[in-house]
Amino acid sequence: MFQSFDDISNPACGAPHAALLRSELQRRGLDGFLIPRADAHQGEYVPPCDCRLQWLTGFTGSAGMAAVLADEAAVFVDGRYTIQVRDQVDMAIFPAQHLIEEPVSKWLAARLIPGQKLGIDAMLHTVNDVKKLRAVCEAAGAELVLLEDNPIDAVWADRPDAPLGAVRLHGVEKAGRSAEDKLAEIQKSIADKKADLAVLTQPDSIAWLLNIRGSDVSHTPLPLSFATVPAEGKPTLFIDGRKLSNSVRDALSAITDIAEPMGLMPHLASLGSDGKRVMIDPALAGEAIAGTVAAAGGVLVEAQDPVLLPKAVKNPVEIEGARAAHVRDGVAVVRFLAWFDQVAPAGNLDEIGAAEKLEQFRRETGLLKEISFDTIAGAGPNGAICHYRVSRTSNRTIPAGKPFLIDSGAQYEDGTTDITRTLAVGPMSDEMKRHYTLVLKGHIAISTARFPEGTTGAQLDTLARIDLWKAGLDFDHGTGHGIGSYLSVHEGPQRIAKTGSTPLKPGMILSNEPGYYPAGEYGIRLENLELVAEPRDIPGGERPMMGFETITLAPFDRRLIDVRLLSNAERTWLDGYHIRVRQTLLPHLDDAVCKWLEEATEPL
Repeated sequence: MFQSFDDISNPACGAPHAALLRSELQRRGLDGFLIPRADAHQGEYVPPCDCRLQWLTGFTGSAGMAAVLADEAAVFVDGRYTIQVRDQVDMAIFPAQHLIEEPVSKWLAARLIPGQKLGIDAMLHTVNDVKKLRAVCEAAGAELVLLEDNPIDAVWADRPDAPLGAVRLHGVEKAGRSAEDKLAEIQKSIADKKADLAVLTQPDSIAWLLNIRGSDVSHTPLPLSFATVPAEGKPTLFIDGRKLSNSVRDALSAITDIAEPMGLMPHLASLGSDGKRVMIDPALAGEAIAGTVAAAGGVLVEAQDPVLLPKAVKNPVEIEGARAAHVRDGVAVVRFLAWFDQVAPAGNLDEIGAAEKLEQFRRETGLLKEISFDTIAGAGPNGAICHYRVSRTSNRTIPAGKPFLIDSGAQYEDGTTDITRTLAVGPMSDEMKRHYTLVLKGHIAISTARFPEGTTGAQLDTLARIDLWKAGLDFDHGTGHGIGSYLSVHEGPQRIAKTGSTPLKPGMILSNEPGYYPAGEYGIRLENLELVAEPRDIPGGERPMMGFETITLAPFDRRLIDVRLLSNAERTWLDGYHIRVRQTLLPHLDDAVCKWLEEATEPL
């Protein structure tokens, strides 16, 4: 199994670990310390050796922060984790705060006093974050102390070793472009910014640029590394050489110099002393990187990571790979759905059993490399926890009379998938059907949207919520995130959300996943992946409009739909989508599953 169901959270760790940290802070002359859920690359998935927030508090979510002062502490999470954090963290030691409504900066501003010293690990906070923290400290008369090492590492007795996952080449037949071609494009964009070189801190940017993949973090094929890319000449890849076989090293040496990670900071200092203009992304790069360049005399050029947009816009080979991956994945998901309908009504199936079976069907494709994240299999109230992770302690039997939410994905060499379905088990109440249908209406609104070039995800986000809003309901997460090509299942900068400021471009792939989560009851989320299509003329229109091509292939549960709430256009879309699912997948299924799929995709 790629997924573990072990209990990795321990609320009881809060008190003793906070005491250890406070003792270390006192030894260093610090009055407080901030602990983000981050590693040196600011990635969503971090290796066990960098899970400092989890070690300290017990919280395992993908975003968060803890603040520890001499006599007070708190943990900060966003709306996805407001339920989860209370189950995983000792609230007496780390009271939970909302990361957006009660941000760390506001909390600190009310507590810091003149003369205090607040420490941070300068590699784990971005340049932008440090600017805000400095302002808070200066306003309070306190000092922000940038540390070169982390106090937690000094007291974490059994801290795991750094990962050494082998690096693999990602062939042009899957990547669609050679590394040399990509480098030429990125180097031009660096020169256009009047920079001498760029520092890449994101492992997925480096993996895409050099056509490599790795296995240093769970579920995402990343080799943890840094790189510097000059406007002219060879880049330098900073990576632990133990990850490179002789053949991989030879192939990479043709396009990049290779150095050990410990050489990064001296390299940056030498660039600074030479007066180089060094491009960094202030939203992604650790303050330590910028500070090293600036302290040595270099000129910082703040700009977005030059790889983000080219990586987000998939080339024709990546697009065809994504389509192929979704047909393959659709077969596995439909086999699971048919099996679920047969097994779940007996009342013996639990969340772990469902997650294991879905992974089994994906493995039987013969091409599964990994799952793209821990499957979210939420029965009853667990479904109301947006990013719920089932463990052997939390595992629930799937009950009749409540929707069952299952959100999962796969990593294939030709594409990354992410799909959520909410399933009926036994009779569903009218209220459940109403909630499901309101979410479905938002999903269809995104799928059928037409929009001009320059449109951002923020402008589309309202479409997914408007019917929920009319009913006085909402959901506390974005409507959609970008998807990588055999890379991160959560890829930026594209997203459909209130904060989605990047214009959508043809070739981008995004999720479409509105939801609704009555706390303590159940969860509903419906997710497909959407490919942004080229602009097309609309009869009678004045300008071409972009739209979405839905590439996920699996039926929605018709038993949860209140057809009376759907417009004729919405019914037509759903029936048409189900016809495409049926026609595409039937040739790949056995007779029993074919029969199930034909019934599941009958017209409304």
